[in-house]
Amino acid sequence: MDILKEILEGENLLHTFGYLLAVLLLFLLSKLVYKLIHYKKQTAILLFEQDNVAYAFSYVGYFVGILIISGGVLLGDTAGFWVDLLHIGVYGLLGMLFLHLAVYLSNRLILPKFDLKKEILIDRNLGTGIIEFAVYMATALLLFGALVGESQSLEEGLITFVGYWVLGMIGLVLATKLYSKWLDYDLHHEIERDNIAAGVSFAGVLVAVGIVLMHALSFPFHSWEETMWIYLYYLIAVLIGLPIIRYITDWFLVPGKKLTDEIVHQEHPNIGASLIEVFSYIAAAVWISWIW
Repeated sequence: MDILKEILEGENLLHTFGYLLAVLLLFLLSKLVYKLIHYKKQTAILLFEQDNVAYAFSYVGYFVGILIISGGVLLGDTAGFWVDLLHIGVYGLLGMLFLHLAVYLSNRLILPKFDLKKEILIDRNLGTGIIEFAVYMATALLLFGALVGESQSLEEGLITFVGYWVLGMIGLVLATKLYSKWLDYDLHHEIERDNIAAGVSFAGVLVAVGIVLMHALSFPFHSWEETMWIYLYYLIAVLIGLPIIRYITDWFLVPGKKLTDEIVHQEHPNIGASLIEVFSYIAAAVWISWIW
């Protein structure tokens, strides 16, 4: 009852509505920023006239990213109502920028052999849309980790926010490059030929790496040396763990079958098999975050 009374106190209730209004304004601003950056995209036509599901995944993924980032601000240590509102605005705007940069970099560094925009807007490649959703989500998870870690001031928080995003993107690129190397099929080719199952599997890798690195970056900041050691520890765990997890999934969750055969070597790629692979990656990532 004491907790309920505290929640319903006039000042706390006003602060709650203030935070809610700030987040709603952040979402409206994020929509405006999206329109400014992607001014050639006619969202209403793509979603409701062309029924472009690939674009819908990408578009919703962006707002899922904004939701996660706003959650990081709200769940971090409070510095007072007005300072918290300032943090929502500052980190929200930076987060929007980093989400868009992450998608740009993913096209240049993670999947450089084709144009993500063309695949989504013209070819309506659902697998690519799901991957872009995952890029937004993984990037937001990295930023969430940066936000929930303790900072002594806004200046220090901004430095770690930017620095952690850079570290996180390096980790995402390294992990996904390694993943595509030890796969026994051409990931780019499969995604480009509209193999939804391959896209779903790769999206699962992105989210799983995002979860582990989010955990690595969520520790209170004391020094960059300590942060780098923690980051490298979890990054190495991801790089080593991904192929092991896939092998265990083949052996334990789909005995008598091979994920590669189900995802690639048949006329209609098995999306169900790719979902099992996604579950194994994300479950392992969550366990790592809980245990270590």
